[in-house]
Amino acid sequence: MTGSRHGKNGLYLEGKKLKRTGFYPAFLAGGLLSAAFPVINLAVRPESFLSLEGSPFHILMQANWQLMAMINVLLVLTGACIMYHTEHSGNAILKMSSLPFREGSLFLGKALVMASVCAVVLLIEAASVLFCTIHWFGEEGMLPEVLIGFGFSFLMLLPALLCSLLIASVCKNMWVSLGIGVVCIFLATMLPKDDFVLSLFPFAMPFQEISGEIHKLLQQVPETVWKLSAAAGAESALFIVLEFVFLKVRRWF
Repeated sequence: MTGSRHGKNGLYLEGKKLKRTGFYPAFLAGGLLSAAFPVINLAVRPESFLSLEGSPFHILMQANWQLMAMINVLLVLTGACIMYHTEHSGNAILKMSSLPFREGSLFLGKALVMASVCAVVLLIEAASVLFCTIHWFGEEGMLPEVLIGFGFSFLMLLPALLCSLLIASVCKNMWVSLGIGVVCIFLATMLPKDDFVLSLFPFAMPFQEISGEIHKLLQQVPETVWKLSAAAGAESALFIVLEFVFLKVRRWF
C-alpha cells in the first residue's frame, strides 16, 4: 500500500510540475506534425502509392515511418530534458530528497507520464494512417493491423524513453543530456536496420516496424518481432535498475 501511495504521489507531482512547462504542447504539436506526413505524402503524389501491391498499412509505413519515428524519438529526448531541467535548476532535485517520497517513485512517475503522452502521440499517428487507408485505398478493415503495428512501435519506443530519462537524471546540465541524446539518435540512423544486434541499440529500436496482413501476423508472428519485443522489455528493466543504482550511489556521495 505504501509503494502504491508513493507511486501515485510521484505521478501527481510530475503532472502538476509539467503544467508550468511546454511539455504537453510540445508533444501535441509533434504528434500532429508527424501525423501530417502520410496525409501530405498521399495528397501530393497518390499515384506513387496506389500503384503498389500489398497491404496499405505496409505501404504507408515503408514510406513514412522512418521520418515519423525520428520525430517520436526527438520528442522523447526533448521531453526527458524538460522534465529533469526543472529538477536540476536551483538544486531542486536535492531538496526533493527531503520530502516524504521515494526518489525512485519520482523517476517512475516521470516514465509513466512520458509513456502516457507517447501513447497519445502514437494514437494520433495511427488515426492518420488509418484515415489514409480508408480515404485513398478504400480499405475499411485495417484497424486491427494498425493497432498491432503501433502497439509494437510503442514497445520499441520504451527503451529510448527510459534511457533518455536516465541520461537526463545523471546530467545536471540540460544541454549535455540533450547533446548526448542527439549523438545517440544520429548514431542510430547510421546503423543498418537488417543487423539484429545493432538494431538493439535503444535509440535504434523505435525505427523498427511491424507490418503485414493481419491474419498472417496473428497466425505466425515473425521470430524477429518476438526477439525485439523481449529485448525491449529487458532493456527497459535494465534502465530502471540503473536509475535506482544511480540514486543509491548519489546518496552516498
